[in-house]
Amino acid sequence: MYIVECTNVTKTYQQGKVKVRALSGVNLAIQKGGFVAIAGPSGSGKTTMLNIIGGLDSADSGRILVDGNVINRMNQSELADLRLHKIGFVFQAFNLIPVLSALENVEFVMLLQGVPAAERRERAKTILDDVGLEGAYNRRPSELSGGQQQRVAVARAIVSNPSIVLADEPTANLDSKTGQGLLEMMREMNEKKKVTFIFSTHDHMVMDYARRLIQIKDGMVVDDQIKGEN
Repeated sequence: MYIVECTNVTKTYQQGKVKVRALSGVNLAIQKGGFVAIAGPSGSGKTTMLNIIGGLDSADSGRILVDGNVINRMNQSELADLRLHKIGFVFQAFNLIPVLSALENVEFVMLLQGVPAAERRERAKTILDDVGLEGAYNRRPSELSGGQQQRVAVARAIVSNPSIVLADEPTANLDSKTGQGLLEMMREMNEKKKVTFIFSTHDHMVMDYARRLIQIKDGMVVDDQIKGEN
């Protein structure tokens, strides 16, 4: 069963007087429960692809199906609802709210979803325990290391039980040991919770951990391989 299907997706940006083709007729389908890396050099189109799948950007043409929804036919309100309930995001820069504690950052999406206070507090504590931050509930982002902040970001992305987690260069600001620990944790979450993970990356460690590696160059898929267990 495919959770993401992209058919002949194109995207062009205007940079001053120059048009830049970011995606050129991309076709791909990702199965539910996948652990997939979309890889390529800077400017290859991988982040654009991730943003289009997440409804953060729109394609010029083509068809994008996400968890049964044709998202390029949705209005902004429908896209916001889809992101809130179906998609978790992990960003390179963490994007935590500085004035909130780790616990409050994780609770935030559930607050927007209308989850009762007692339930969201319990779920937030459980997921922080799962990512190894049981002693850091009340610390603000400035009191956490980069690796700890990214673990909070992953916990926030997963706690609302999304169908898909989209992670844009999640290891870019981490040392290799911390990045490896984060990837192992996400693989475990993928296996336990059956959440689909899709990464955009140029980090070879992320590519090694992925079970499927999609290579993009100049806005086109140039290689797509299913890997054995690693």
